[in-house]
Amino acid sequence: MPNLTPDQLLVELSGVKDLLIVQDLDGVCMQLVKDPLTRRMDPSYVHAAAELEGQFTVLTNGEHEGRRGVNRLVETSLGDPAKARRDGLYLPGLAAGGVQFQNRFGELEHPGVSAEEMAFLAATPQRMEALLLERLPGLLPECSSTEIQDLARTAVLDTQVSPTINLNGLFARIPTEVPRQRALQTMLEELMQQLLDEATAAGLGGSFFLHVAPNLGRDASGRERLKPASVGDVGSTDIQFMLTGSIKEAGLLVLLNQHLERRHGIAPFGQSFNVRNAPHTPEALLQLVKNRVPAEQMPLLVGVGDTVTSTQSSDGTQWLRGGSDRGFLTLLQQLGQWCQRPNRVVLVDSSHGEVDRPSLSDGRLVGISDPEDPLQLDVLMPDGPNQYIAWFRELAQRRGRAAVS
Repeated sequence: MPNLTPDQLLVELSGVKDLLIVQDLDGVCMQLVKDPLTRRMDPSYVHAAAELEGQFTVLTNGEHEGRRGVNRLVETSLGDPAKARRDGLYLPGLAAGGVQFQNRFGELEHPGVSAEEMAFLAATPQRMEALLLERLPGLLPECSSTEIQDLARTAVLDTQVSPTINLNGLFARIPTEVPRQRALQTMLEELMQQLLDEATAAGLGGSFFLHVAPNLGRDASGRERLKPASVGDVGSTDIQFMLTGSIKEAGLLVLLNQHLERRHGIAPFGQSFNVRNAPHTPEALLQLVKNRVPAEQMPLLVGVGDTVTSTQSSDGTQWLRGGSDRGFLTLLQQLGQWCQRPNRVVLVDSSHGEVDRPSLSDGRLVGISDPEDPLQLDVLMPDGPNQYIAWFRELAQRRGRAAVS
């Protein structure tokens, strides 16, 4: 159970000298929706993020740029496409799990990514749509060919470095038919594995992996476990085709490296450190920090996410823990334990949007945590993104007043 209220965390953070907030986006500062193109961002949140310059960064599996990118949401919220770049109001940090970095002026780079990998990714959305057109008629026989074409087109998220298939539109056609929802999930898993095989045949074996959202952690081979649909929880809705190394735990260290360089003048992991050349296990990442960073130089870290899962295995012998935010939140917590700083983990309830998710409202955390969970959730935001945005704005104002005084 949480050990702080949102108001208590506000008080705790208001006077911290060296603070770094690392925050996910979808489900945290905006509601989850079935069609990502309909997302909206609150302009007051954008301005609050700018007020926290140097103390705030994003870490998301979404992307900054492109027609589906978060930058379009920022521009729309401000009512002037040029204002964000002119005034430095883009959200700084890492996207696509860590391979896409931008500063607050929207200057973008993809460190460690090859031209061959980018070319394969560019062709992937069209290939995804073609494969869906082959497979969907057998799973949705009641749909006409025109409807199948529309469903396939809208299911493919044509992002630049993490093309994705999103099942929400398909699930909406069969909202109460759990067996058919599970059949769609199995189809998606097989389709995405075919894409991995095609990458290997093109000489890019090992360049990509599949990120399942939400997931139930990893199996013995390292693959993310799909979360099957159940009554009241559709489980896994997306699979992203991502570049190897695009894990948020590694991204956390990239952001920490940048923060320490800004504050102390030295990048402890090196100037060229990125998620592609970072260690890929939580243990190795933690050890790297212990080896390279003086504990007294560590900032107080606050991790904010919405996707943490825990489900008991079918035989009842273990908890299957996952979720796209669990890894970086756990590492952030471990870093605090090591350097004896009260790093905080904040979880926002993303069940208020259009996507079925377990809720925080009753405090039981069913499907989210478990009695043996090593991840301590310090603060819960049960009222979702609206509650978090109001809290975030207040934090920016308080820290602004503290800096002036």
